[in-house]
Amino acid sequence: MNLNRLAVATAVAMAIGAGGYGLYRLGLDRGMQSSVVNHAATSGTPAAVATDAATGRKVLYWHDPMVPGKKFDKPGKSPFMDMDLVPVYAEAGADEGNVAISARMQQNLGVRTAAVTRNALAATVEAVGTVAYNDRDVVVVQARNGGFIERLFVRAPLDPVRQGQPLAELYVPDWVAAQEEYLSVARMAGAGTLIDGARQRMRLVGMSDAQIHSVATSGKVQARFTLTAPIGGVVAELGARDGMTVAAGTPLFRINGLSTVWVNAEVPESLAAQVRPGSAVEARAPALAGTTFIGKVTAILPEVNPATRTLKVRVELANPTGALIPGMFANVTFKPASRMEILQVPSEAVISTGKRNVVIVAQGEGKFAPVDVEIGMESNGQTEIRKGLEAGQQVVISGQFLIDSEASLKGVASRMGAAPAPAIEHDHSKMEKAKP
Repeated sequence: MNLNRLAVATAVAMAIGAGGYGLYRLGLDRGMQSSVVNHAATSGTPAAVATDAATGRKVLYWHDPMVPGKKFDKPGKSPFMDMDLVPVYAEAGADEGNVAISARMQQNLGVRTAAVTRNALAATVEAVGTVAYNDRDVVVVQARNGGFIERLFVRAPLDPVRQGQPLAELYVPDWVAAQEEYLSVARMAGAGTLIDGARQRMRLVGMSDAQIHSVATSGKVQARFTLTAPIGGVVAELGARDGMTVAAGTPLFRINGLSTVWVNAEVPESLAAQVRPGSAVEARAPALAGTTFIGKVTAILPEVNPATRTLKVRVELANPTGALIPGMFANVTFKPASRMEILQVPSEAVISTGKRNVVIVAQGEGKFAPVDVEIGMESNGQTEIRKGLEAGQQVVISGQFLIDSEASLKGVASRMGAAPAPAIEHDHSKMEKAKP
């Protein structure tokens, strides 16, 4: 009997507890639904804009930053989190995507600004290149007839030579017969036609007009002749040795001139449009400190290096003293043909995301806004602005990445239908106190 009463009492207690919990949940759900209805009703702009008694600023609404999309027309505790609702001021709601930073926070963040200026930007391009021989200043000295090298005056490659300097002395047997025939005919009386034929034969065996004239005036056979350097420079290739037999057409010397040299400069693909054939060039070699060489662009080779994404620009430099030697490194500066008046900002002010370029504009009174810009060429730490800014505006050159991140966060929240994120100046003291 006692057991039955105990069981009945237990069942009654459980029923009462379940009913009480059900009533609690029902009340809580209705309260939450009522809050959501109120939030939906106030999701637009309130009919009357409230004023913050502490700051005197106009408040559009209050919101819980942890619950996007819910707006309140009164301050108080959040129904979702154990925290106070945060006000959104009228100026912040009107300028979604902008950021307001107090003077103290600007100092802490190291925010610095610079003016947008209109100046003449010299579109100079700098590149590094290598000195090479001028392949247009090359002479090949070869044997015009078969013979023997009896004496060699230049014995090693890269030996310097002067114009007219002896290179080698050759003995040419074919010349002997042609000269003896000419001298025999010259001794005959009335042999004018025969003399012309003998002179023509000497030309055919490779003798020059000067050599033929020497035979005619001296009256002696000249079986040996001396090869001389037609230009000054260095012997780039040497194919002659003492005592060797040479055939007609054998190349004996290849002489490269050094009065002008080439510099093959590697110019980035993105800057190649600023370089044109005929553009003036200044070059400096690290090995020749203090010396500047003047030249011009002679060609832009139609090939891009796939590894470095650069084009090879051929520059011709005057080298009167021969100081520039092939293989040297040279720093090349391409001078612009003209100077243009353009808008420009310090290059450090431009934030490149890969798809767009952004500049943070200081609007005064601690307000900042990101602005999309179209940039042009860059030189000497300055970047051309083609669209998006005006002369005299102030742009942020230090701390702009944090401001851009804050502005991007506010813009995303606005597009999602949420309230803008609080400005950087809000509640930093509370955040510090809330840290464990």
